[in-house]
Amino acid sequence: MDNLTLVIPAKNEKESLPKVLEELKSSNLKILVVLEKEDEETIQSAKDYNCKILYQNGKGYGDALIFGINSVQTELFCIFNADGSFDPKELKKMTEQMNSNRADFVFGTRYEKNCGSDDDTIITLVGNFIFTKIGNLFFGLNITDILYTYVIGKTLKAKDLHLTSKDFRICVELPIKAKRQNCKLTTSKSYERSRIGGEKKVNAFKDGFIILMHLIKLFFIRN
Repeated sequence: MDNLTLVIPAKNEKESLPKVLEELKSSNLKILVVLEKEDEETIQSAKDYNCKILYQNGKGYGDALIFGINSVQTELFCIFNADGSFDPKELKKMTEQMNSNRADFVFGTRYEKNCGSDDDTIITLVGNFIFTKIGNLFFGLNITDILYTYVIGKTLKAKDLHLTSKDFRICVELPIKAKRQNCKLTTSKSYERSRIGGEKKVNAFKDGFIILMHLIKLFFIRN
């Protein structure tokens, strides 16, 4: 997988990031860790690993992803969480799914047969079900887990999307803009592991409302 670069947004992940990077040691791929310059403890935690640290100019999860993706130089990129919830063993299967389906983007899913999550709650489960239904009904996405950001895609295709969301709204902006640019989307079975340390950075109600408003905006505005 030497044509693949992982983009890892890692704000305040000093406990989990080293364990994630340790698990990735034997993988033949490139790693970009995106951080704020002020996050000195997380920066130090990654110093001994074979990864490149990028310092984002702005703030937010989406801002980190946009900056990271725009910095990728390999054919493929993958959004990879720093909290230990993504299983690196699934990377090979996702790239195989991309090749066999001739897809531009592969979205990991927790909600198909033989999938699951150790981190989901009833609130996030119901919310994701609703948002995924909206995405499929109004935008024709045909994916089963719109808020799960374990995503592999073609780098040039992603850069052409001109993503703008600086926060968690990027979760829905990416697949919707990809679909509108006639990219082929497919899914790959995934199992979300428990986070290594810390609580979720997502506020289920606050961020859920923001994402819902963004879905409405994207429905009426195409740029």
